[in-house]
Amino acid sequence: MDVPEPWLVELTQSAHDLDNLRLEDAPERTVEAEYKLEALMLTGSCVEAGGGGSQASTRGMQLVLGTSETPHVVDTIVMSNLAYFQMQASPGMWQLSLAAGRTREVYSLAPPGADSQGDGISTPVLVSSLSGKDMVLRVWRRPGMEGQDVLKAASAESAESGELSKSGSGSSAGSGVVNVFTVASGHMYERLQKIMILSVVKATKARVKFWMISNYVSPHHRSVIPALAEEFGFDYEFVTYKWPHWLHKQTEKQRIIWAYKILFLDVLFPLDVDRIIFVDSDQVVRSDLGELYNMDIGGAPYAYTPLCDGNKENDEFRFWKGGFWAEHLRGKPYHISALYLVDIKRFREMAAGDNLRVVYDNLSKDPNSLANLDQDLPNYAQHQIPIFSLPQEWLWCESWCGNATKDQAKTIDLCNNPKTKEPKLSAARRILPEWEGLDAEQAAATARVEGRLAQASGGSVAPGGGAAEGACSDAGAGGGGGGAGAGECVVGGGSGGKDEL
Repeated sequence: MDVPEPWLVELTQSAHDLDNLRLEDAPERTVEAEYKLEALMLTGSCVEAGGGGSQASTRGMQLVLGTSETPHVVDTIVMSNLAYFQMQASPGMWQLSLAAGRTREVYSLAPPGADSQGDGISTPVLVSSLSGKDMVLRVWRRPGMEGQDVLKAASAESAESGELSKSGSGSSAGSGVVNVFTVASGHMYERLQKIMILSVVKATKARVKFWMISNYVSPHHRSVIPALAEEFGFDYEFVTYKWPHWLHKQTEKQRIIWAYKILFLDVLFPLDVDRIIFVDSDQVVRSDLGELYNMDIGGAPYAYTPLCDGNKENDEFRFWKGGFWAEHLRGKPYHISALYLVDIKRFREMAAGDNLRVVYDNLSKDPNSLANLDQDLPNYAQHQIPIFSLPQEWLWCESWCGNATKDQAKTIDLCNNPKTKEPKLSAARRILPEWEGLDAEQAAATARVEGRLAQASGGSVAPGGGAAEGACSDAGAGGGGGGAGAGECVVGGGSGGKDEL
């Protein structure tokens, strides 16, 4: 939907898969859908009062939004890009505060509207209209903190304490939970996502919390996930981040989804989430993700698996072996984006998100660049933002790896084969002996949930557990990863989409 910039709108009711809608399949003459204004955006720039510093000097500051009764409702960090920050709110009076820790040690808030130095750690903010709220947040440095960089100091403290790039030390890590984030669009990919979730929960000893990008979640999936979480014993949360007005926008839905996998890693998740693993919806996990979650990745902000070379039949499609990519990589591997670990704490300390957005903004204006956005961007930027290369067994894909190493695979991704273009569900049944069982299990669980929901509402619930095969197009893909075609471009991995059903 085309909505005002300060609005965050979500789909709440529809009997149809709007991502793959064919009017000829709709028995009614019209298709109805309901949307809800989920939140208004509180945005702004955070600058040092009195001209003591630049906008960039406040990057990495941590902010908390709450009320007098609930001081901590949402949190975020300040970007270096325009010293921008963003939070979701509703109309009313709020308290915007500096987060406890390094931010509060270095900075104090000036009185609202004043340029002179003030004191305090919070300031009232009134959201009084459907236009949201855009503001300038002025801060001043505490005595003795002149010239201090919040990010550099935090990085140094982590290194001295021996916590750098090992298992996270925040509340999410201390609870023993493995954080996984994923995205799916369309009923077919939501079906695949439920299969992926079951495989993760069955293989992982620790409790798992799934973070789902809410922008593309169907009403059916949103209603089913809570019951599945209770039945199979996992936690979940829907998260999103409104695309900033100043960042070059994507117009194609699949590319927007890819962008959400990489551009907002520093701001999508709460401040106490130190680590997270991305898992594609069309993936089946066979090993304990706790092993990956707690891996030492040597100071890098994230870890990906290099695309392998075992399947010689597809050598002609390995675009990264020649032309632009071979010259740019200078011997470094090209990594697949279907599974990766993010050390969010380290990612924020390095301002990796800011740097990725700068690189993206420069490259994305060229339509021939970043053909596989979520994959090309971190690979292109790895000379500035290092990638830790995971052992090959962490991601196996038949298209690139071949069958010789399949038995050692910890995860199996159903990436598109650029040569055979085999439909995804056909490949799933052929490659994964456990896939049929997992699919039947999620379909049965979904049917049970639908029955309970229908009984509670006195009506029927649109089915989604076993979406019709062939009902998903490339526009409804849930991640991708694994390369596309053999085409050459300025900064890209080929032409065409990465997923095909």
